[in-house]
Amino acid sequence: MYVCSCFGVTEAQVQRHVEDGACTPRQIASACKAGTDCGSCVRRIQAMLGRGALPRRDLVERAAPALAGFEDTAAAAA
Repeated sequence: MYVCSCFGVTEAQVQRHVEDGACTPRQIASACKAGTDCGSCVRRIQAMLGRGALPRRDLVERAAPALAGFEDTAAAAA
């Protein structure tokens, strides 16, 4: 799916830039121009940067040990 129609930037392309370390809309814009023309995609880009939509893989991997066993405690509490 396209995130930026102006420059034909897809969700997958933005996600690759996020995985490579981009963490602001400006860094995404610098990498692929998304968000630099009409600006209608900036909110979607912000969401993809971790404000709700697609979490960064490295953050998920770092959180995994802390979440290990969470399902067991939640099930026991129920």
